[in-house]
Amino acid sequence: MSVTPIPDTYRRITPCLVVNGAAQALEFYADVFGAAERMRFPGPGGSVAHAEIVIGDSVLIVEDASPMMGTEAPPPDGVPGTPSFLFLYVEDVDATVARAVEKGATLKRAPEDQFYGDRDAFVIDPFGHGWTVATHVEDVPEDELARRLSAVMGA
Repeated sequence: MSVTPIPDTYRRITPCLVVNGAAQALEFYADVFGAAERMRFPGPGGSVAHAEIVIGDSVLIVEDASPMMGTEAPPPDGVPGTPSFLFLYVEDVDATVARAVEKGATLKRAPEDQFYGDRDAFVIDPFGHGWTVATHVEDVPEDELARRLSAVMGA
C-alpha cells in the first residue's frame, strides 16, 4: 500500500496554536468560530497533547504548552508586536467579534470597512493569539484597489 506524502485531510500548511488551557481554547473556538473537533489526544495531568479542529475548510492544531516538546504559550494578552496572527473569514464579522469579546477575547480593532473590500476587526483570544476576523463585503477591481491604496498611503 502506497502512502501519500501529503495527507488528503490536511492543507499544505497547518497552523498550530500552543496555549495554556487547550480544553478551554477548544471550547472557545467551537463557540465563537464554529470549530468542529476532529481529534484530541490527552496529555499528562489532564492536558491536551494534540487536538485538531476544522473551521470551514481549514484545519487548526491546538495543544497545551509542553516542556517536553519545547513549546510555550503566549501571555493571555498576546505578544506585543507579534509578527503572526490568524486571518479568518466569517459570514458576519460584527456578530463573530461581539461573541468573541463576550467570551473573553480582547478587542484591539473594532470591525470596520477596509479599502480592499473586507470588513474586518482584530482580537486577541483569551489564550493570547491574535485573529483578524473578516467578512468580504465588496469585490474591488484591481485599478480601483490601486487608487484606494494610494489614497490611504497619501492620507
